[in-house]
Amino acid sequence: SPTAPAAEPPELTLRLATQEWEFEQIHRLNYRTFVEEIPQHARNPEGRLVDRFHAENTYIVALQGPRLVGMMALRAKRPFSIDSKLPDLDQYLPKGRVAVEVRLLAVEADARKTTLFPALFDYAVKHCLAEGYDIAVISGTTRQLKLYRHLGFVPFGPLVGTAEASYQPMYLTLESYGKTLQRSAVMRDTFHDMPREHHELNFLPGPVTIAPEVRKAFSLPPVSHRGKVFLSKMAETRAALCRLTNAPEVQILLGSGTLANEVVAAQLSLMDATGLVLSNGEFGERLAANARRARLRFDWMRIGWGETFDLAQVEHFMSRLPRGGWVWLVHNETSTGVLNPFDEIKSLCAAQGLHLCADCISSIGAMPVDLAGVRLATCASGKGIGSYPGLSMVFHDYHPTPKPDTLPGYLDLGWWARNNSIPHTHSSNLLNALNVAVRQATPERMERIRRNMERVRAELAQCGLRMLAPENAASPVVVTLVPDEPGLAAIIGEELEMRGYWLSYRSAYLLEKNWIQIALLGDPSEKSIDKLLNIMRLASARLRGKGKG
Repeated sequence: SPTAPAAEPPELTLRLATQEWEFEQIHRLNYRTFVEEIPQHARNPEGRLVDRFHAENTYIVALQGPRLVGMMALRAKRPFSIDSKLPDLDQYLPKGRVAVEVRLLAVEADARKTTLFPALFDYAVKHCLAEGYDIAVISGTTRQLKLYRHLGFVPFGPLVGTAEASYQPMYLTLESYGKTLQRSAVMRDTFHDMPREHHELNFLPGPVTIAPEVRKAFSLPPVSHRGKVFLSKMAETRAALCRLTNAPEVQILLGSGTLANEVVAAQLSLMDATGLVLSNGEFGERLAANARRARLRFDWMRIGWGETFDLAQVEHFMSRLPRGGWVWLVHNETSTGVLNPFDEIKSLCAAQGLHLCADCISSIGAMPVDLAGVRLATCASGKGIGSYPGLSMVFHDYHPTPKPDTLPGYLDLGWWARNNSIPHTHSSNLLNALNVAVRQATPERMERIRRNMERVRAELAQCGLRMLAPENAASPVVVTLVPDEPGLAAIIGEELEMRGYWLSYRSAYLLEKNWIQIALLGDPSEKSIDKLLNIMRLASARLRGKGKG
């Protein structure tokens, strides 16, 4: 009879050990490795070795089905085991680090020439990063020094142990491991491809964390944008957006917030009036660029990034405009973390007979916004509302007329309005997600975000970190940090990214200005905020340009 094919080995599983049967296999692998193979401990008839720090160890295990094939232990409590072998351990280590000791690294003989070790090692790295450790200390067996050096470990001090079981003290910093990832394709691919137990902690201004209910709505089967179900959902969502903002009307466009602002510029181009653009950050600058592209006539009140508007000066600029002119500003200037005086400027516009237009992309959904009396305002699905990017909104307080001879169809707000926001193909998946996200944009959510940002700013101030926006104009959803030394924002951003935390620092303007940002637009959990604040405490010395050794 033909020979049956060999069974595939069970899939490799990596996790933290929690079960008694896992601990029993740990003790037996510990015995086989550090008694039978490396003669570090005396033999015993039980064939098991319980580590003296077992109660304080965190074990990372590699399992194939029920079989333990690899393990390592992590222990952060001082003194480390290596402290007893090497007096004054700290003199050998870089200053300002939070250390963890890596111990009991063991892999079954039949699994040593596989991808198990890099997978086990990377899982341990991710766990350490998420817990806030940025340097690992080991006593590496002299039999594997080449491997440890390849991973980025740096030897220090004399050998410890015995002639039969000799060990070299070594440490690995986060920076060294980052260089190893860049140098080694195998390690880099493993690090990026392994599933993470610690999901990325998202503190970006976009894309934001998506709530489970929103993800579920997005995953529904797509339906035709011409069908009754879609038409009903579109009408329902537009009505909900108007209730959320106190706006008379809104159109939902298929595109980003940039499209929405270009639609506003196109509408302003239909008015025979001079306007005023207010800018104190990247997104105010972009409004001015929109106005230039649309060939609008406008003054530009341009102040420094992170500065706040003097309302008397704003009123002076407004006084130079004819009645019926327009003013365009960003409500929540995400680039700097400055919340501009939206309500006050709205009152000034009303008093002078000017139309107010506002970029509310990073405010609607995350904080209270009242659009009553606002001519045009923009929003996007992937920001404060907390849904997937891909839809944008233009709110308006008048009935726009289609201008097919003047404006391209996609920029013609009247064309969108005449067709109830569906002049072209739309995405039912994005609309479903937006519908749920808008319903979740409750006052309770906004207050929670505000309280959490208040706590974040207080903690950052306690750490001595410099924030760009003054307290009296601070955004309740985003804070911009200004490190003391050039290039430090990107270094810290990359370090936090390796730990699983996503902060904003990669935009060209942030890199140029050496800024890094924390945003709560996606309403992250208090647990994840606690973890971030702990990490920021650890990184604060380097953000202040100290402790870089």
